[in-house]
Amino acid sequence: MNFASDNTAGVAPAILNAIAQANEGHALGYGGDDWTARLQDRFSELFETRVRVFPVATGTAANALSLAAISPSWGLVYCSEAAHINTAEANAAGFFGGGLKLVPVTGNHGRIAAEALRETLAAIQPGQLHRGQPAAVSLTQASDLGAVYRIADIRAISEVAKARGLRVHMDGARFANALARLGCSPAEMSWRAGVDILSFGATKNGGALCDAIVVFTPELTDGLAVQLRRAGQVWSKMRFASAQLAAYVADGLWLRLAQASNAAAARIAAGIAGLPGLRLVAPVEANELFLEVPSPAMDALEQDGFQFYRRSPTLARFVCRFDVTESEADALVAALKRHCAAPARAAE
Repeated sequence: MNFASDNTAGVAPAILNAIAQANEGHALGYGGDDWTARLQDRFSELFETRVRVFPVATGTAANALSLAAISPSWGLVYCSEAAHINTAEANAAGFFGGGLKLVPVTGNHGRIAAEALRETLAAIQPGQLHRGQPAAVSLTQASDLGAVYRIADIRAISEVAKARGLRVHMDGARFANALARLGCSPAEMSWRAGVDILSFGATKNGGALCDAIVVFTPELTDGLAVQLRRAGQVWSKMRFASAQLAAYVADGLWLRLAQASNAAAARIAAGIAGLPGLRLVAPVEANELFLEVPSPAMDALEQDGFQFYRRSPTLARFVCRFDVTESEADALVAALKRHCAAPARAAE
């Protein structure tokens, strides 16, 4: 039973069907097709404002190229220490941004705190030209410890950023999971809260080889378009990517998939509540659980056939896919109870 990542899931059938339908007939390449044109309209309706949508192959590409579009090469981009751009993307932001620097900001559960951002920015006053210059802030929604920024949190951080002329990027690899948790609109969790550009995730939530960049601030569009072409992220047969994204948000599919994975994580969290030997290091607010687990118990789980990610000798990450079944979730709960209760019984 696989709890290693939501990337291990397959593709939602509706998205596969959309790709097959896009395969009928012929279409212009490089985004000149009807699917890509309709995608612009569909996402503009979804976000309640005119946006520009750029399909890309990966979340890393979405993050790095978004940041390159909003920061000069000498810019400083503020993010959580736990942020994926800081820990797991091989400094792609620095590479595509021509040398931009990531600066960690403190907060809880993988989130940035607005006051901590304010204090960090205060250390570089305007006119200190011997320093890297503050350019942008990046928020991961949901965070890399599975916590969710509330709307008020995003607004507060955006207000601090905009007061210093910074752009705001959101890494929305699990945007749908956060949205399902908060029950708000996509607009409320993005541009209305101050976000300029969004890495819009689909692959982790039932998509197939496709994420996107959604631009809310029009003046960023032309520069980003050049960056995308230069980075090899403008696909010749773009219609197949656009068809995926359109199917993903059609009829609320993306939110139903996210609700399913969130519910599985909540089911597991409820099942292990109060269990001796376990500690959640962050609230379970989306589809991930970060648990302090004794190393022998982790060994036993792996021997039972459970797949998960060891973040350290005693910290495990469990991620629920959109297609996790209740029986899989309950089996993990039972195994955790069995293996974490064993040392206590032995001590008695």
